[in-house]
Amino acid sequence: MNFLGDKVVAFPGRKPLQVGFSREELTRILDLYGRMVAAGEWRDYAMDFTRDVAVFAAFRRAAERPQARIEKRPSLRGKQGMWTLYGEHGQVLKRGHELPGVMAPIERRLLKAIDD
Repeated sequence: MNFLGDKVVAFPGRKPLQVGFSREELTRILDLYGRMVAAGEWRDYAMDFTRDVAVFAAFRRAAERPQARIEKRPSLRGKQGMWTLYGEHGQVLKRGHELPGVMAPIERRLLKAIDD
């Protein structure tokens, strides 16, 4: 791999060994995470990177299942979209081609948490 600024570029003729988040994507996700922490909704997070998927999981408490999980699967880019938001029980809450649209249900929950 060759690093050019904030982008990881694979050597010609080689597939990347894992899927990751771009700096812009990670900044957007961590910004939401910070606001959810400030609202008292989340306390911990985990990230996982494999050959097929990059995952960001947010937890209310470290010992629990993730309250929300955002997955990036580039192989689904041409189908229903490479972004998926999963709920606490593994249900698909939103799928899409753009990260901001997929994160919208969490953003709405954040607005409700602040209003309370």
